[in-house]
Amino acid sequence: YKLYASAKTVAVFQVESSGMMDALKRMKPTCIEDIVALVALYRPGPMENIPTYCEVKNGLKERESVHPLIDHILEETQGIIVYQEQVMQIAQVMAGYSLGGADLLRRAMGKKIAEEMAKERPKFIEGAKATHNVDAKKAGEVFDLLEKFANYGFNKSHAAAYAVVSYQTAWLKANHPVEFMAGVMNCDIHLTDKLAGYFQEVKKGLGIEYTPPCVNRSEATFDVQNGKLVYALGALKNVGVDAMRLIVDGRAGKPFVSLFDFARRCDLKPV
Repeated sequence: YKLYASAKTVAVFQVESSGMMDALKRMKPTCIEDIVALVALYRPGPMENIPTYCEVKNGLKERESVHPLIDHILEETQGIIVYQEQVMQIAQVMAGYSLGGADLLRRAMGKKIAEEMAKERPKFIEGAKATHNVDAKKAGEVFDLLEKFANYGFNKSHAAAYAVVSYQTAWLKANHPVEFMAGVMNCDIHLTDKLAGYFQEVKKGLGIEYTPPCVNRSEATFDVQNGKLVYALGALKNVGVDAMRLIVDGRAGKPFVSLFDFARRCDLKPV
């Protein structure tokens, strides 16, 4: 979470963009729920709620109460309706909807089906009156709020799946940065531009020691030796990983002593 809060998230799944980094600095995440919410909020529309989420989370702003009956449902998202599942829960708790009925309400709202929405409003208001004696004006306000947020509410289970993978990559970067960066660079070994960005992160962002490319020390792919990142021969421009594997095979654990020795021990046709 310190890594997230400091926005050192180059190569961390879902939070690599500069916009995400800015949001992380403001949010200062302390739990997985914060990452789930950020994944759901960081889209056109919901994005306007990120400042409120961050301010409420960090005690700079009071959390707004929607209604005492449903405030607990919005606790983890700082009083903001973020997820489609919250829309369904609110309908279930406040207006006595079945879960199936709540899902139909979510679908009508999400797809803006006017005909179905016209049927749902009185049903919600009557349900809130019958279940908890909530007056029609307040129930109507809650319905309007649901309608506004359901339009761009995100599926929480989807956001959570992304957030867990993001957390796993952040954990690896925070606890095993050298191995993590070697792994990430191997994934994009053929993409020169991306590698340049990652290498900047290795040198400047993380201050990791590295061994430059060397026919006697490097492998064909990125590797870690004695806590240092060893630059891959296969990452050099216009050579190819397969040809570089032949050099490593020719070396066979015994350093080349001269250019002649190198030429004698490697398969020269592909190399």
